[in-house]
Amino acid sequence: MEFSSKLLENAVNEIAQLPGIGKRTALRLALHLLKQPKENTSHLTQALNNLREHINFCSSCHNLSDVPLCEICSNPARDDSLLCVVEDIRDVIAIENTGQFKGYYHVLGGIISPIDGVGPQDLNLDSLEQKVKEGKVKEIIFALSATMEADTTNFYIYKILAHYAVKTSAIARGIPVGDDLEYTDEVTLGRSILKRVPYENSIVSK
Repeated sequence: MEFSSKLLENAVNEIAQLPGIGKRTALRLALHLLKQPKENTSHLTQALNNLREHINFCSSCHNLSDVPLCEICSNPARDDSLLCVVEDIRDVIAIENTGQFKGYYHVLGGIISPIDGVGPQDLNLDSLEQKVKEGKVKEIIFALSATMEADTTNFYIYKILAHYAVKTSAIARGIPVGDDLEYTDEVTLGRSILKRVPYENSIVSK
């Protein structure tokens, strides 16, 4: 792709580094920004800078947050006996949109994937075990996507928690195998939370 402007070329190259964005889409976005009032581009730039400079991880659940303790973890009306284990913030948003879960979350920050160089030590597992040790959590709900890597992660956590007096369950598999939680429609995801099954049953059924 040939450019008449080095400034445009640099902008396109930077935008094209975003996931799912190719050079043609990046060019379309760059040209769109050029057509907008300058203050619009300034607002976008400022929002991205603020996101990068000031975003926090919740000290309890590891979700992204503007403050040290996120709004979900600081809400006393939620059920502290239920803890939903998810991969990242996208899954928290997806489950919250269903309106069917009133407990708290624990964001792993990824899933075990040796091919990608991600091992148990790279996940937020120590803090998860610590929450279980404290005794308030009565049920751990595995709400990871229906993939082989996610199943491996579920089983690893299950083995870690096996000697604690805590119930483990997995969301019902109304979600197609291989699909990510964030792309599942809210009705299906909501039902999978409500119709969760004991984790031991999910192992046997495979």
